[in-house]
Amino acid sequence: MVVVSDREVVVLKVMLPPKGVLAIGLAVAMSVVTPAFAEPAGSAHANPVAPVLVTLIVLLLAAKLGGDVFERLGQPAVLGELLFGVVLGNLNLVGYEHLTYLKHDQALQVFAELGVILLLFEIGLETNVRDMLSVGPSSALVALLGVIVPIILGLGTSFMFHPEQSIYLHVFIGATLCATSVGVTARVLRDLGCIQRRESRIVLGAAVIDDVLGLIVLATLTGVIAAAQGDGPGLSLGMLAAIAGKALAFVFGAVTIGYFLSPRLLAVAARFRVQGMLLTTALLICFLLSYLADRLGLAPIVGAFAAGLIIEPRHAEVFRERGVPALHQLFNPLVAFLAPLFFVRMGLLVDLRVLGDVSVLGFAAVLTAAAIIGKQACALGVLEHGLDRLSVGLGMIPRGEVGLIFANIGAAMTLSGAPVIGAEQLSAVVIMVMVTTLVTPPLLRWSLSRQGSAAGH
Repeated sequence: MVVVSDREVVVLKVMLPPKGVLAIGLAVAMSVVTPAFAEPAGSAHANPVAPVLVTLIVLLLAAKLGGDVFERLGQPAVLGELLFGVVLGNLNLVGYEHLTYLKHDQALQVFAELGVILLLFEIGLETNVRDMLSVGPSSALVALLGVIVPIILGLGTSFMFHPEQSIYLHVFIGATLCATSVGVTARVLRDLGCIQRRESRIVLGAAVIDDVLGLIVLATLTGVIAAAQGDGPGLSLGMLAAIAGKALAFVFGAVTIGYFLSPRLLAVAARFRVQGMLLTTALLICFLLSYLADRLGLAPIVGAFAAGLIIEPRHAEVFRERGVPALHQLFNPLVAFLAPLFFVRMGLLVDLRVLGDVSVLGFAAVLTAAAIIGKQACALGVLEHGLDRLSVGLGMIPRGEVGLIFANIGAAMTLSGAPVIGAEQLSAVVIMVMVTTLVTPPLLRWSLSRQGSAAGH
């Protein structure tokens, strides 16, 4: 045991900023609390909920502390959650083993999966189908190029570094590059007061379409891998077309049918006198479509996103008249609780030891370059003359939470007993996500301010 004098504590408090003191406090709390709960499940006084509670204590503290640090640095909170997860997952490298169990904790996996389902449902709630259909040809072409080019570049990069690996790995790596994080770009544009610029509307519209196309790509890819598991047939054009058709049919069928059914379901729910019917009904729709997507061999988040798309604020107007908060307000606490657990867990799965391999760092560097260059191709989709194509390309760069979700699904799926995305590839993807998310705010600020200065002169 190390004894620290009062004088030394005072010196530490003077030398360290408040966040440093909080970080040390968190580390001390974890070192004291986690060993107490890390007892064998079969011990006489063990309560099965106790390890779950301490897991939530540690990870929620880490998520919020990390998120706050990065928010103060002007960066998205998701980066702090991810980075603090990386730290927690690699404390064993300095001899601290009490948190190693988190990497394989089943309860945490369930919480994390629920978190990402609710996150995609919330993103769907914030996406208006009519707005998607009215964004114009520039946004549609920008989105299409922003999916096709990064997938090709990512696939080629993966094949160049891992030629011996399955084609499924290469395609999955390409898929992690295709989507754009709407949240990161929207926040930068809002902070700069540029949200109403034509370039901003093109970027945000294209980013939303990117998400939809990316989810269809993901649904197709997971369906192909599920069909090819075991001794099944390999990848073929017929299989690809069939599964892509199933994915498209599910997404558009769920949106089309649900768009007409959801207001009727909410009208029925409004007849109940019990409290919480709006939130409960929305959760039922979300979980049902997520379950149906899973049963069809698609990722559950595809169903969650579709569920969010079909519910519009006007559908819940009768609840608003009764003083019930808006649906997105009801979901905010749930997402704030569960979604950070997903990102911290993603960080936990990153093994820093693989970064000692020069080839992994090289793969991460080239993959990041491919991710940035691939989105610059989006600028070619801007059809109007006189617009700032550079800002459009830069606004499409961040992968954020979407890239992590794709990578997590690839790491969870297996072929011939091995994960589709291994530890080395997962670490490289996490680096790519962090870099693309970090560089976007300053680059976009520079680009838009440059245009503003030019306009002023």
